[in-house]
Amino acid sequence: MRNTVLAATILAFASSPGLAAEAPEVPEQDWSFDGLFGTFDRASVQRGFQVYKQVCSNCHALRFVAYRNLEAIGFSPDQVQAIAAEYEVQDCCDDDGEPFDRPAIPADAFVSPFPNEKAARAANNGAYPVDLSLITKARANGPDYVYALLTGYPEEPPEGVELMEGMYYNEYFPGHQIAMAQPLWGDDVEFADGTEATLEQEAKDVTAFLSWAGSPELEDRKRMGVKVLLFLIVFTGMLYAVKRKIWSDVDH
Repeated sequence: MRNTVLAATILAFASSPGLAAEAPEVPEQDWSFDGLFGTFDRASVQRGFQVYKQVCSNCHALRFVAYRNLEAIGFSPDQVQAIAAEYEVQDCCDDDGEPFDRPAIPADAFVSPFPNEKAARAANNGAYPVDLSLITKARANGPDYVYALLTGYPEEPPEGVELMEGMYYNEYFPGHQIAMAQPLWGDDVEFADGTEATLEQEAKDVTAFLSWAGSPELEDRKRMGVKVLLFLIVFTGMLYAVKRKIWSDVDH
């Protein structure tokens, strides 16, 4: 299922004007989750969730993440329940067999901002806001690209650039013309932990959150990898010791 969604996400990007052009090189960022021993910065990911909730979720869905998953980034069960209860989902069925609306519960997936693709396009001048569940996996160096995209809107397009109707200039989007208006400006949210909400901070935190959403198992995978490496090192040492013991008699 996730592979299917990833393919759909990539195709959604590919349908954008100018994608056929070579993608600009994006600056490399320093992420806490990079490397063999990297982990998610819980404070940053929680701030990123706040940015997603207050800004990105107005257009973009996160259908493959459940509210209960937020416990993994440091939210308590009561906090998760309160977050979920802010939204309504349609359930089935009442005593008459009719669907009904109820407050979301932690087991529910994040509620999408639009009921279907047609409604989403109608609200966005024909553009379809992609689901962000796997956005950092949609291309190589996904986190770097997402951060660059969010911070890549100049005040004015370069001289001589003519934008198509309904398009915006972005320094790092392939072809430089994107249907998404600048989503972050700085001071878009008031972070609960008091961190200053600059454009760069908001972009970095929401990218960290989306990276977690796309790979919630990353830390477990890395821990398992470290254990396997340690086992292989010890096992190799044991094999070498056995080899020395066996061949020592031959040498004599």
